[in-house]
Amino acid sequence: MVRPIAKWLSDYLSGRRIRRTRLVTKDGRCNIEHGNISYQNHFAYILDFWTTLVEIRWRFILFFFVASFTMSWFIFGLIWYWIARDNGDLTWQNPPQGHKPCVSNVYGLTTAFLYAVETQTTIGYGGRALTAQCPGAVALLIIQSILGALINCFWCGVVMTKISLPKKRAKTITFSEAAVICPKNGTLCLQIRVANLRKTLMIGSQIYGKLLRTTVTAEGEAIILDQVNIDFIVDSGKDNLFFVCPLTLYHVIDKSSPFFEMAVDTLYQQEFELVVFLDGTAESTSSSCQVRTSYIPQEIMWGYKFQSIISRSKEGKYCVDFSNFSKVVPVPTAHCSYCFHNEKGHHHHARDGHQNQGFEVIDIDKPPCATKM
Repeated sequence: MVRPIAKWLSDYLSGRRIRRTRLVTKDGRCNIEHGNISYQNHFAYILDFWTTLVEIRWRFILFFFVASFTMSWFIFGLIWYWIARDNGDLTWQNPPQGHKPCVSNVYGLTTAFLYAVETQTTIGYGGRALTAQCPGAVALLIIQSILGALINCFWCGVVMTKISLPKKRAKTITFSEAAVICPKNGTLCLQIRVANLRKTLMIGSQIYGKLLRTTVTAEGEAIILDQVNIDFIVDSGKDNLFFVCPLTLYHVIDKSSPFFEMAVDTLYQQEFELVVFLDGTAESTSSSCQVRTSYIPQEIMWGYKFQSIISRSKEGKYCVDFSNFSKVVPVPTAHCSYCFHNEKGHHHHARDGHQNQGFEVIDIDKPPCATKM
């Protein structure tokens, strides 16, 4: 009983540590904090209030929505109360017989607030009505009606903009949980899988990656989050993907690739983060969106490939089995890029007992770096 709990606690703490060290989470959020921002820069968020309102959480939107209407009703209620008091309409002022009020049946603060609500929301119950006794009250009625319409339009725009944000469309585009390294078309490749869960297409889709790592220059300067471009392609090219079904994208590990010096038993010792971006335009809304995810060394599987998920039914329809979307199967793969390309260099041999069963040794002059099973 104690051992499973200890294992669960260890896995949980390890998962939290990995999430903290990521720059980009699996769902695309950036794990970064801004500190020591001057007061003037904080004030810039208020000046750019529209973007601030669109980006804040829904709970704050609802709070400001309710607060804006309630405050406007209360402020105009006080003004209507002041107009009634100035005309002597209030009960405690004992208006004489035959007195003509500015607003009928407004004789206190509560009734003034109710009249402000009825005016701004155009309810018009019929119990309280404006008279022609006070010109100032007529002007106030016009001002409150216009201001109420502006508040309604403003919040309708905020809600509609927030609902139609492109990042909501990005929720229906998913990446595989892990990346794999295996041979493809005579080259060693790093592969990922991406799928569009909607039937509507992403127009002009482009995918690319950034390898983030800490490097040290020749002058001894440590560059944190140094970015290296990673190109991903499919069989038809890397631009304008036909994103009608799940795609397996691959990066060729050649001499120009930062993965070329890595091997099966040194991959997990590396410290880097592979961030993958997919840019496109939603077909239904014509809005541009970007989908992001990231892979750390522990999420890259050497010597595996993705299972096939596309099949054809007897009726001639193409079917996608998403249950196998992130599933992988082992395949014969060289232990390192030097072995695969038969290059002279620092060949890596598996020292931890990890072997890729079925890998055929190439006849070369140097000692083989893979074991024939």
